[in-house]
Amino acid sequence: MVLNHIGVHVRHFDASRVFYDAVLATLGGRRLLESPTQVGYGTNTPDFWLYPLNGADEGVEVHIAFTAPDRATVRAFHDAALAAGAEVLHAPRIWPEYHPNYFGAFVRDPDGNNVEAVCHEPE
Repeated sequence: MVLNHIGVHVRHFDASRVFYDAVLATLGGRRLLESPTQVGYGTNTPDFWLYPLNGADEGVEVHIAFTAPDRATVRAFHDAALAAGAEVLHAPRIWPEYHPNYFGAFVRDPDGNNVEAVCHEPE
């Protein structure tokens, strides 16, 4: 089991982008993908993500993505999560906004964290 990427929700999105721009540059990282609701950092592909919190009372959610060797494993992850009572955030599908072969499924764990299985290989 390999960690694919992690996302962190931050209360001070602008300040956090400035901070991570500076500290990750020392490690060879940089902004690779950006929108008003997310920033993806990495060296070749984004593997560390920042997301802004939208409300003062909103809890801090962590996003964890695990690498799946194939799309069947992503589907099995989704089915196991459903059987365990997880809330489905996104059923297995292609996410072309990330790249043409990004196939992922997203669920909430019992504490409300966003947990994903992702395969980057074609069918």
